Amino acid sequence: MSYVDDVLADVKKKNANEPEFIQAVTEVLESLRVVVESDPIYQEHAILERIVEPERVIMFRVPWVDDEGKVQVNRGYRVQFNSAIGPYKGGLRFNPTVYLGMLKFLGFEQIFKNSLTTLPMGGGKGGSDFDPKGKSNMEVMRFCQSFMTELYRHIGPDTDVPAGDLGVGGREVAYMYGQYKRLSNEWTGTMTGKGLSFGGSLARTEATGYGLVYFVNEYLQWRADSFEDKTVVVHGSGNVAIYAIQKVEQLGGKVVACSDTKGWVYDEEGISVEALEAIYKAKRSGHDKGVSLAMYTDYRPKAQYHAEDGRGVWGVPCDIALPCARENTLLIEDAVKLVANGCKIVGEGANMPTTLEATTYLQEHGVAFFPGKAANAGGVAVSGLEMSQNAEHLSWTFEEVDAKLQEIMKNIYHSCAIAAKEYGMEGNYVAGANIAGFKKVADAMIAQGVC
Repeated sequence: MSYVDDVLADVKKKNANEPEFIQAVTEVLESLRVVVESDPIYQEHAILERIVEPERVIMFRVPWVDDEGKVQVNRGYRVQFNSAIGPYKGGLRFNPTVYLGMLKFLGFEQIFKNSLTTLPMGGGKGGSDFDPKGKSNMEVMRFCQSFMTELYRHIGPDTDVPAGDLGVGGREVAYMYGQYKRLSNEWTGTMTGKGLSFGGSLARTEATGYGLVYFVNEYLQWRADSFEDKTVVVHGSGNVAIYAIQKVEQLGGKVVACSDTKGWVYDEEGISVEALEAIYKAKRSGHDKGVSLAMYTDYRPKAQYHAEDGRGVWGVPCDIALPCARENTLLIEDAVKLVANGCKIVGEGANMPTTLEATTYLQEHGVAFFPGKAANAGGVAVSGLEMSQNAEHLSWTFEEVDAKLQEIMKNIYHSCAIAAKEYGMEGNYVAGANIAGFKKVADAMIAQGVC
């Protein structure tokens, strides 16, 4: 077998019960085959064997007391995957589906995503199987404080800088940061996604959604095209989806469908960002029982709500599709529908929302496919900018941050395009993203020796 095949076989053997991690590693290593097998230096330094193993995995219990006075216990994790080019950087996810394999997949993807931004950030991820939905603000606070009581000893501004992710928004970040400050007795930029009153960056809330659209827009502009009069569908209705929809509208496109975990909505006149923001705020209020996207028709009576799998949005005719929810929510049957209905572009606003089979189908049928590690890097890019502002004790304007975000996303697009073309895979942005992200990290690992 080849070098790549040997490493893949070993990964599958050692991580047999972690399908998301295996999926992510398979996609990356297959893309890198042409690179690592054309230069023996990567095998000589065992770069693939080292890059697929986390540098450190931290797992701990999180005891907390609910509003009934009962003690609850969850699991907490932090996967510090690779620090070759900077301190570990990646979000914290609070969701019942969280387990070690899920976080290893996310942390592995983060290595390449962070590398593509060109900012000095390594890859990491963490979280817990705690579900903030349906919990009161006090319960969320008590959980976050307990979680940080253990995590704080493993993080720091030059060691590991967590942020938010699924289930972790401004509320959770604030509670965790307050506890970190209390325990460490110092004010540092150890977390990003903080509130504007205590070190957060303007444009951070909008960054992932805006960055996704900036990436797609750069592709369009290089083809003398634009979002003007384009029909777009979005899977998701959370933070990333909301600001992707807003930016599409600002650039002249129209988003006609979006979803949540309980259903999806079609609005021929264009999805209302104001309605989505109101629903999202209600979901994050601590009094969120019964809140869902079904409420959208209260704001827009002419819209149609479908109480079924949110993947129904993939059956709506569109020019551009933006999966902005979570992993593996665009399957092969969805890809078939998108192609049949004329979709020409798929840009991932979430982490690995498209299965390998669906990705291949889209690429084979001429759809421009932009992987999450490139297209949704705007969030971590602005997190990196927040770290810079904190380190210098400065605060940049929204316009300054937004301009830097646009430039970063443009550069990521071109890095992916150039890398794919260099290795004979022009137009394959998955390969381009993996190659461009990998080479910077691999060069750093080689230079630093066996560590």
